[in-house]
Amino acid sequence: MRKPLKRDRNGPQVHCILGTMGTRKKVHAFVRVKPTDDFAHEMIRYGGDNRTIDIHLRKDTRRGVVNNQQTDWSFKLDGVLHDASQEVVYETVAKDVVAQALDGYNGTIMCYGQTGAGKTYTMTGATENYKHRGILPRALQQVFRMVEERPTHAVTVRVSYLEIYNESLFDLLSTLPYVGPSATPMTIVENPQGVFIKGLSVHLTSQEEDAFSLLFEGETNRIIASHTMNKNSSRSHSIFTIYVEAHSRTLSEEKYITSKINLVDLAGSERLGKSGSEGRVLKEATYINKSLSFLEQAIIALGDQKRDHIPFRQCKLTHALKDSLGEGVVGAQGAGTGLGKSAAGGGNCNMVLVTNIYGEAAQLEETLSSLRFASRMKLVTTEPAVNEKYDAERMVKNLEKELALLKQELAIHDSLANRTLVNYDPLDEIQIAEINSQVRRYLEGTLDEIDIINLRQIQEVFNQFRVVLSQQEQEVESTLRRKYTFIDKNDFATISAVQKAGLVDVDGHLVGETDGQGFGLGVSAFSTKPGKKSKSKKMLKEVSSLAKKEGASSPVSGKDFEISTSKTQLTQSSKDGDVKDMLLRDRETSNIETLPSDSPKEELRPPRPGTPPAKPAAFEDFKNERGSEINRIFKENKSILNERRKRASETTQRINDIKREIDVTKEALNFQKSLREKQGEYENKGLMIIDEEEFLLILKLKDLKKQYRTEYQDLRDLRAEIQYCQNLVDQCRNRLLTEFDIWYNESFFIPEDMQMALKPGSSIRPGLLPISRIVSLHSYLKTMMGLQQAHKK
Repeated sequence: MRKPLKRDRNGPQVHCILGTMGTRKKVHAFVRVKPTDDFAHEMIRYGGDNRTIDIHLRKDTRRGVVNNQQTDWSFKLDGVLHDASQEVVYETVAKDVVAQALDGYNGTIMCYGQTGAGKTYTMTGATENYKHRGILPRALQQVFRMVEERPTHAVTVRVSYLEIYNESLFDLLSTLPYVGPSATPMTIVENPQGVFIKGLSVHLTSQEEDAFSLLFEGETNRIIASHTMNKNSSRSHSIFTIYVEAHSRTLSEEKYITSKINLVDLAGSERLGKSGSEGRVLKEATYINKSLSFLEQAIIALGDQKRDHIPFRQCKLTHALKDSLGEGVVGAQGAGTGLGKSAAGGGNCNMVLVTNIYGEAAQLEETLSSLRFASRMKLVTTEPAVNEKYDAERMVKNLEKELALLKQELAIHDSLANRTLVNYDPLDEIQIAEINSQVRRYLEGTLDEIDIINLRQIQEVFNQFRVVLSQQEQEVESTLRRKYTFIDKNDFATISAVQKAGLVDVDGHLVGETDGQGFGLGVSAFSTKPGKKSKSKKMLKEVSSLAKKEGASSPVSGKDFEISTSKTQLTQSSKDGDVKDMLLRDRETSNIETLPSDSPKEELRPPRPGTPPAKPAAFEDFKNERGSEINRIFKENKSILNERRKRASETTQRINDIKREIDVTKEALNFQKSLREKQGEYENKGLMIIDEEEFLLILKLKDLKKQYRTEYQDLRDLRAEIQYCQNLVDQCRNRLLTEFDIWYNESFFIPEDMQMALKPGSSIRPGLLPISRIVSLHSYLKTMMGLQQAHKK
């Protein structure tokens, strides 16, 4: 039996959601240890199965002789990634999740851990080397390669990039020219299909290069800052989502599958005593720790089978990840009843957690906290289900075909039963009018019975009974209204006005009120005189109109209030946008490495020249000194890009040579075929007999085509790598030019006595303030010092 159709809220298309019930499974939790030279071998040990990690702490002797402090912990996870490359991490953690997404299963991969432990490196990777790319770019590459391996399906890929900063939602792809700023703030909305972000832009990507461009655009807009534990610390949570929709190319297939992959890069938890955060960075750290605390509370509640309520709405992070962590549309039951829920159950997706930890003894307490979170996450179970939907257009076409076949079969059945006059088409206006006439005559008694022909005629007879009854009720009501004035018992304003006007009898009965004995004509008021009947009706009409006017005034004030509130929200949103722009400018300059004040290079610094040098010469000095590391990375990336371009050019030349050889072989083969046809074809048991030369040409053509396909696939892979490397080169070039401008201005334009404010540990970081502001600040300080000296004199 077919499922009922449901209307999609995003458009007129109608489809039905069906989920194939999946088996319950635990969340996979892995731990990745950050490489370090100061690894605590005595405190951190790995099990022989590569899944267990043991932590040992020394007892605190200050607690005295009786000391019950716990010193040993053992955590069993799905895998321990120690000194593992980015490729090994992706093969272990994410490859299966991405592969199952094209089969209709949702997936979520989350990186969690202390600040500076390597979460962003695991998820996104580093821009210095192509081999160091993280889970996110590798997942995009795998999705598009799997799409190419499925020629029987038309697969559509879309992406979105969300940032949660200080409990506010931001679209990292809103800076694209064809998106534009949103007039209303983004909100998290729930419906029977799941949780989605209203106002978040979703972008169609037809090829791998387009997806990488969107990824780099979003990474450029992320907010980062610097503190003592991490020079490039992410100050926000980010969720990169890949939406996949696969339709069968067979036109008769109604069903198609959808899925999404959430790649979550959480901001790192930090202890303020260790990070030394102040000012804006302190406020960001407070929001980060608060949201991570709420995330842990939700995980604890999901792991407890006795809990009925899961606190997803405490913060934006847990609310946005509700599909992945908890409730979701699960199976056919969820399709019919809305949200499927289990007390200790997770969402309807494949969930993987990567916990990043330090291997140093100084960070052992934070490492223990992260491992406890991973252990709690393993208690959560999910129920992955295939997201199947029905295409509305294909379903309608198939139903129309089935309807035509059923009509033909019914016509054959009627002809065999000698019922040739039966018509199963919808009734026209003339037939409906005839049925209406029959119903009226039946009610008047002039017609004894109504002949039954088919099911449509029976339904229309009952419908006409309803029409006649409704018309009779309207006639009775209009007759009463011509003689009397009615008052609604729920209209308290009108009743109050009538009581003030004295239109009530001693027992409190209103004019026109029924007396409980059928259709009452009403009881007139005790003090009413026959000559004042028209005046009472006039007063009642005026009172009714007055009450309506009073009742209609309240929505206006409510509307005004809503408008003023929305204006306030828009103003606040614009202010947040200005702050975000300032943070983006701060991020571009926050990674400059400054030398300590007591370093030998600072003491041997040459005196400043009288006039600033030319920028080309200064740029060469900058590349050899302060910008040497960035310049080296830029040259390495550029050499890799040139090498990929050279290989692509050589591959293109080989493809052209193979194509020319294929054309020559085809011409020779056609010549042999025409020569064989002229000389006469020979057959043996139905098989065509060809000579050896033609057979060798066929084998050669087959090998050439195979070589052509192989070389063409290599060329496509090289083009994707060239696109990725080109983005890396552009990023390094922009970084080099930006830091040179900051260095040039601070070295030759800022007064020497003001440069003390730019030393490490000061309140002003290099590049944070424009040169004009610093110069004007220097003049202001000189003026204030002069005024103080004059005051002392």
